[in-house]
Formats: sequence, structure tokens, C-alpha cells
Amino acid sequence: MTTGMGRRERKKAATHQALADAALRLFLERGYDNVGVREIADAADVSTTTLQKHFPSKESLVFDRDADIEEALIAAVRDRAPGTSVLAALRDHTLARVERGAAADGASEFMTLVRSTPALSEYWHRMWMRHEDALSHVLAAETGAPETDPGCAALAHFALETSALAIRAEDPARTVEAAFAILEHGWRASPR
Repeated sequence: MTTGMGRRERKKAATHQALADAALRLFLERGYDNVGVREIADAADVSTTTLQKHFPSKESLVFDRDADIEEALIAAVRDRAPGTSVLAALRDHTLARVERGAAADGASEFMTLVRSTPALSEYWHRMWMRHEDALSHVLAAETGAPETDPGCAALAHFALETSALAIRAEDPARTVEAAFAILEHGWRASPR
């Protein structure tokens, strides 16, 4: 990731990572609400001014890969295998995110922190839904629809909300499969 960067960019990237790592470590150890911004800056050996240049809010310290996440989401649609529908590509991408999240070292503690902290949970949801326009645009481009197509906007919204629903679910993969089945085949209510 830092290959090809100049010295200044590498130093900025290292400071950014040190701040994110210190924040997450302290939040996991003591709880989000029990850690101040000054403590995070001290743990990373920088000033609070430097911290604020890298992270505009305390919540953003936890979610430092927003641009990478959006690019992966767009690439899942844009770079899908020939013959794969955009819906199947989105489902596969969402399932892979769920599986990676479950398998990642420390993921359980991280997700517990996010779910149990209202400020982080709300921030994550807002951050995640910011990708809606970018996803809608790539869906339109890939399907030949107009850029402002309401169907593409709706699909982008529902696909992103599926991820938000899955992280709160007891069985995230099953939740993703059920949501995408509805998107693909429509709602079929169970007989009473």
C-alpha cells in the first residue's frame, strides 16, 4: 500500500495507521465512551491537532478504510465475471464481506464494540450508506440504465441495507441470502 509513496506520504500513512490502531486498542480495552481523544493522541505519540487532521471525529478513528470499501463495492459490480448478473455480484460481495468479517482476527470484538456503542453503530450505518450514490451509478452504467434510474437507486439502497441488517443478525449469511432472494424473486409471504 505504501509502495511508490514518497517519504512524506509514507510518514502520513504511518501516523494515520498508528492513530487508528491506538484508538481501536484503547476502545476494545476500556470501551468507546471511556476513552478520550487526547488519550488516543498520546498513545500514538502525536498531538490532538495532528489526530484531528487525520480523523475529523472520534467515530472515524474506528472506520478508517471508507475509500477502500467503496472501491471494492464498485469493483464487485464493474469487474464481475462474464455472465454474472449485477445482483449475483452484489450478493457474492456481501456474503464475502460477512464471511471475512466473521473470520478476521479480532472481528468479533470489533463488531461487539460497534453494535454495543450507539454512536459507532449509527456512524457505521451513515458511513456505509454514503456508498449508495456510487453504487447506483455503477449499476446504471453496467445495465445501460440512465444515471438517475430509480430502480438502480433502489437496488443500491436495498443491497447496502442488507449488509447493515446482516451485521446485527444472529446468522448473517442466512440474512444476506434471504434478502437477495427477495431482491431477485420478489416477496413471497409464508402461508398462514
